[in-house]
Amino acid sequence: MRSRLLAAALLCAVAACARVTPPTTPAPAGRVTSHVVIVSIDGLRPDAIARSPAPTLQRLLREGSATLAATTVLPSKTLPSHVSMLTGVPPAVHGVSWNTDSVRERGVVRVPTVFGVAHAAGFRTAAVMSKAKLRHLVVPGTLDYWQAPSHTWLPYDAERTVGDAGAVMRRLQPNLLFVHIAEPDLAGHALGWMDWAYRMNVRLADLALRDLLRAADDAYGAGQWTLLLTADHGGHGKGHGSADPRDLHIPWIAWGEGVRAGHAVQGEVSVMDTAPTALWLLGVPVPPGWVGHPVQS
Repeated sequence: MRSRLLAAALLCAVAACARVTPPTTPAPAGRVTSHVVIVSIDGLRPDAIARSPAPTLQRLLREGSATLAATTVLPSKTLPSHVSMLTGVPPAVHGVSWNTDSVRERGVVRVPTVFGVAHAAGFRTAAVMSKAKLRHLVVPGTLDYWQAPSHTWLPYDAERTVGDAGAVMRRLQPNLLFVHIAEPDLAGHALGWMDWAYRMNVRLADLALRDLLRAADDAYGAGQWTLLLTADHGGHGKGHGSADPRDLHIPWIAWGEGVRAGHAVQGEVSVMDTAPTALWLLGVPVPPGWVGHPVQS
């Protein structure tokens, strides 16, 4: 525990990060919860939850409102999908079609992010990301805290990511926190989706998720926060990015304060619905140009 807290204190010295002065948290009408945690498990196929040692994910499916038939965008790749997840619009609107860390050349996204909308409404926002390419989402002035690796070739492991996220929750108590876990995608590219190594990496992600839930309970209070969990894409063979259903289908789970327990979400759900749902939970109006919609049942 001491080593994790020390690591958190040194984050700005060892990772790319930024802070601004935390604003005062408002109490908007229609707010469902004061704290939303969005978790993306990179490359998590819906069928991997049942076929892997993943008791935490299986618990969330039982206790939350969920669907295993949600879909991501095309191209079904990490960066375009995460930008759609956190902006509520497709690649044709946000313009991010590449899947590399090109911040120096291309800059950050040019459409409103969920962080920017929530921050403008007076909420504290934070992001702890395992891959360097996700720095494209760090628009100046929209995040009270963020961290991501400086190099594409050295992603953070799930234990570090979740340990650091826990430290951020204790220190800042962000109203909106995004956490990205990379393990399943890394194993899928190395040895193949649904291979034994992939399923073991789903297990590692599941263990990290268990620790994250405990940290959120400690920081916010049990039953006083809401989790939105999804993935950016699935995969088959050793890759993804196509319109193959194994690439497009993703899990989508809401769990916690204000969520209907043990409910199978009906109708179509898109990765683009994640950001609007987070704003709706916080009582923040969804920007009119967004394609995604809040998942309320």
